[in-house]
Amino acid sequence: MNLHDLKPNPGAKHRKKRLGCGESSGLGKTSGKGHKGQKARSGGGVRPGFEGGQMPLARRLPKRGFSNLQFRDTVAVVNVSQLEYYFEVDSDVNEETLRKVGLVKGRVDKIKVLGQGDLTKALKVKVDLASASAKEKIEKAGGSLELS
Repeated sequence: MNLHDLKPNPGAKHRKKRLGCGESSGLGKTSGKGHKGQKARSGGGVRPGFEGGQMPLARRLPKRGFSNLQFRDTVAVVNVSQLEYYFEVDSDVNEETLRKVGLVKGRVDKIKVLGQGDLTKALKVKVDLASASAKEKIEKAGGSLELS
């Protein structure tokens, strides 16, 4: 196979639908929109979920229960293997340094260290949460873990 033999799969490419290009094109005159009505107008159509004035399904069904989603904490997860890769021996690992290297981004309430991977460097880790295996690996490598 050479570069000049490469071509897209059959059916992957098709010509653009060109509306309003004469009646023989099959998409002339009304351009596939039929005659008049709300859906024929520019910007016309109904919003998602609109059922023609009938009471929408979302309002017909009973609402029950409570969702805690708006009150939950967002937890950023960092693995021990990532600490090994991004930090030097005797480095301080906290929210500020984690953000600096790009391991934590955006708005987070807590940072948790998990024990996936290996750690050979002694690090001073100060985070909100840590798994038991992460704590064991950090202390085994000669580092310290402080939970706030």
